[in-house]
Amino acid sequence: MKPLITRIDHISLIVQSTPRALEFYCGILGLETDFARPDLGYPGAWLNVGNGQIHLLELANPDPVDNRPAHGGRDRHLALVVSDLDALMARLETAGIVVSNSTSGRKAAFCRDLDGNAVELVEKA
Repeated sequence: MKPLITRIDHISLIVQSTPRALEFYCGILGLETDFARPDLGYPGAWLNVGNGQIHLLELANPDPVDNRPAHGGRDRHLALVVSDLDALMARLETAGIVVSNSTSGRKAAFCRDLDGNAVELVEKA
C-alpha cells in the first residue's frame, strides 16, 4: 500500500519577536526567508529548509517556556539535517547558544532558539 502521507511540508514555531527569531534562524543557522508569505494578520516569517519550510508565528505563546527539559531531546523539537555539525556548533557556541550532544550515539546535537524552542541538528552522510 502506498503511504498517504509522503513528507512534511512545514512546521510552525511560536516566537516573541520575528526579527529576533530571524537573527537565530537566518543569522546563525543560515536559513533563507521566503518572501512569498502573505499578510496573515500577525507578524511572522517563512523560512526555506530543503523542500519544506519553518513558519515563524509571532503570537502569544500558550505553552510555558520556563522549566523545559535541559536536553532538547526530551522535549518537543524539530530536527534539521546539517552538512557540517562541527562548524554549526561552533557558530552556535560563538553566539552564546548552549549546545548539547545527542545521547543516541549519532552525530547530532540539540540547542534552543531564542524563544526556547528545541532544535535538533543531525549530520547525515
